[in-house]
Amino acid sequence: MEFSLIAKHFTRATPGAVLGVGDDCALLAPTPGMQLAVSSDMLLEGRHFSPQDSPAGIGHKSLAVNLSDLAAMGATPRWATLAIALPEENDAWLTAFSRGFFRMADQHGIELIGGDTTRGALTISITVMGEVPPGQALRRDGAQAGDDIWVSGVLGSAAMALAYRQGRLFMEQIDAAKVLPALYLPTPRVALGIALRGLAHSAIDISDGLLADLGHILERSGVGARLAFSALPTLPVVQAYLHEAVARECVLAGGDDYELCFTAPAGRRDAILAAAASANVSISRIGQITAEPGLSLLAADGQPLHYDKTGYDHFAA
Repeated sequence: MEFSLIAKHFTRATPGAVLGVGDDCALLAPTPGMQLAVSSDMLLEGRHFSPQDSPAGIGHKSLAVNLSDLAAMGATPRWATLAIALPEENDAWLTAFSRGFFRMADQHGIELIGGDTTRGALTISITVMGEVPPGQALRRDGAQAGDDIWVSGVLGSAAMALAYRQGRLFMEQIDAAKVLPALYLPTPRVALGIALRGLAHSAIDISDGLLADLGHILERSGVGARLAFSALPTLPVVQAYLHEAVARECVLAGGDDYELCFTAPAGRRDAILAAAASANVSISRIGQITAEPGLSLLAADGQPLHYDKTGYDHFAA
């Protein structure tokens, strides 16, 4: 049954691999002279998605969040493996899941080359592999004092959608409809990451919240940051709810944005904007890296803003 399931739903041609699905191991031939970037993510039902969520959307998101890690390193996607535990064989669910998964894979030229299936609580574990020229990977430890801090896209939409779904934030249905796609169908910024090679000093994808993920850059780089809350990019519908504390928390610490946060020299602003334009992605300059440790968040009048939460805790109840 396992092999027929894999053959039906997850076996496709893999011209970029020496050997793909169907043997004990896949065989790969990375491009000569390139470095491999490898990342794994796990998604659990009830933790990262709901039993009621669309299986096609789960397929999309499960690969998208992994591709976002490659984007944050400036890597070109090449291959992926998929391990999935299922409570029972469900042909309709798998057909929809694989459709969403492969739609995202085709958009980014990534090939599924292997994995595993078993019976158990619905769990999806994906490993992605990409390539990056030596010395050009975007890392967390390269931020320098004086760097601009940038983010792509908009912040807080996915977290607000989750807060709405959980009943922690009241929203009009017409407003909720504008933020829900960010939660279910995130867009990995792969093209932007590649365009930032040689320009950005550091980068990270915002999966756990802006403050938490920027904090990883600051810790690894041994620097601090000063952010302007008014500069944080949000949808107009999100701005309309910022009088609510939970909405402000969604923007600062909500997670699930899968946008890129990166730092770059102030003297390269025109080149950074051109790189974003070439990737067809909007970006916003939200602050500056400082030599002094710590992260300060400033209101429009320049006064400090207090915040309690910085991001998602993977081990919280």
